[in-house]
Amino acid sequence: MSLYLLASLFCAAATAHAMEDDWPLYGRKHDNQRFSPLTEIHKDNVSKLKLAWKFETGRKSTFQTSPIVKDGIMFLTTPFNDVIALDAESGAQRWRYQHTLMSDKYCCGPANRGPALADGRVYSVTIDGRLIALDQIDGSVIWDRQIANVEEGVGESAVAVVDVEEFSGAVQTGQTGYSANLAPQVHDGIVYIGITGAGYGLHLEQEQEGESLLSVGSFSGGGHGLRGFVVAYDGETGTELWRWYSVPEEGWEGEWTTTLDYGPHLKRDIEKEKKQFEKYRDTWKLGGGSVWTTPAIDAELGLMFVGTGNPSPQMDGSTRPGDNLYTVSLVALELKTGKVRWYYQQVPHDRWGYDVASPPVLFDYEQNGKKVKAIGQASKLGWFFIHDRATGELLRKSEPFVKQENLFALPSKEGTRIVPGTLGATSWSPVAYHPVSNWVYIAGIYQPSVFISRELTPQPGRPWESYTFFQKTGEPDWGTLTAIDVTNGEIQWQNKIADPMVGGVLVTQGGLLFTGEGNGAFNAYDSQTGELLWQHHSQYGVNAPPISYRVNGKQYVSVAAGGNKLFGYSTGDEVLTFVLDQ
Repeated sequence: MSLYLLASLFCAAATAHAMEDDWPLYGRKHDNQRFSPLTEIHKDNVSKLKLAWKFETGRKSTFQTSPIVKDGIMFLTTPFNDVIALDAESGAQRWRYQHTLMSDKYCCGPANRGPALADGRVYSVTIDGRLIALDQIDGSVIWDRQIANVEEGVGESAVAVVDVEEFSGAVQTGQTGYSANLAPQVHDGIVYIGITGAGYGLHLEQEQEGESLLSVGSFSGGGHGLRGFVVAYDGETGTELWRWYSVPEEGWEGEWTTTLDYGPHLKRDIEKEKKQFEKYRDTWKLGGGSVWTTPAIDAELGLMFVGTGNPSPQMDGSTRPGDNLYTVSLVALELKTGKVRWYYQQVPHDRWGYDVASPPVLFDYEQNGKKVKAIGQASKLGWFFIHDRATGELLRKSEPFVKQENLFALPSKEGTRIVPGTLGATSWSPVAYHPVSNWVYIAGIYQPSVFISRELTPQPGRPWESYTFFQKTGEPDWGTLTAIDVTNGEIQWQNKIADPMVGGVLVTQGGLLFTGEGNGAFNAYDSQTGELLWQHHSQYGVNAPPISYRVNGKQYVSVAAGGNKLFGYSTGDEVLTFVLDQ
């Protein structure tokens, strides 16, 4: 064998090894599988896992970051948009970018879901509507671009509901307004990001019997809402390359759908909606459709796959007749142009806030003895949907991973009980997929809600006719951790968790599944059986996605522990990293 061939083989092996060591993207690879091929930590020795290091960011608030690791350096984001580089082996800080907000107006909380890294630059979006590129070595700002004007639009106000009996003493915590919090996606020198807060609705909190009670709702009319979008930027210069709006100017009314191809029927008065369409045909300008989570990419097909949020106004459809395309949809966009290749709308004319929020995941699916390039998405409805990646055709929906009760029921004055409710069957939490077993793992939520509509008396400065909202029922709620075989859609095992799950999961070749709980537990399970094998307790909620990486031959598992204010979980600022006790 020639020296050249030996050298080539050695370089290829070293590159493959380095790729296994790193966690360089939000989902580790563009497929968003959140699967680690590392095996040093496995079912037989995970009980020896110990804390290697802990880093405190100093920013105690809802902490959702998914760190990335490249060549022994970890990069992470904090609430309010600082970016930090750490030595991934020791936790020692290398540098810190401290973000200065250009506006104190942000719609949807201070959380950020992580950075992106490519070509010597670290990219991060901010709650004040910016995309920032930092130097990978020292954290200095290379460029800073405004994505959207966060002062734009009319945000909902609690003043309008002072006469609604349920909201005595309630505090407003959110409203519609542009913001950004997803981890950017990067590919071939281009940075892809989405905007959030378009149609966020009025968020109110109040104390009831010692528990924080969340209410999410919307007014009939009133001019609330913004238009969601995805933007592509040149990674080197920050030049905008294209912008795709999730609500089109033409055709946003769709096909007036009532029967869904996965079974359920929507109780819509299509005749009434069509009569209203001429009056409200410009609603697309405020149509909603936020992009909450990181897209997946198939470079061979030249496609990016994006999940979109609810239409605006939330829950009240009177001023937005039609299907409200492309909201609550899984959409395939051409990487180079942003042109729509296909879309699949899970809920036309959505009134329940059933966003396509959990990041899509790519995998191979066997159909009639042939492998199909597929895409899956864990829906707020409680099903895991599987589509043909090239065409969007629905191939299968799984068994429900959360019990469904009174699904798609309409609101009433006295309140209509619905499950999944306000939070959905799963939220933004990313799933994990194991490419050998073909199992997908989903962090779920069981929380009954009541769907209520109250009439309002229009007055000067308060022109609204009604207010429609969701509230918790006060019944017990819990979380679910579910393993589903994607080949047949059947549940293989399911664990009931004390509190609703939010944060995401990691699966490894070592046969382990890692995820956290709102009570501060960080858990390792046998991925085949669901048996709890190891647990660490943080003083804060562990409500962010774990990752795994290797430095100098040692495998590490890392996760942010900083809770989630929206879910009522204790907020903090810890990054916890674990290694085997040698």
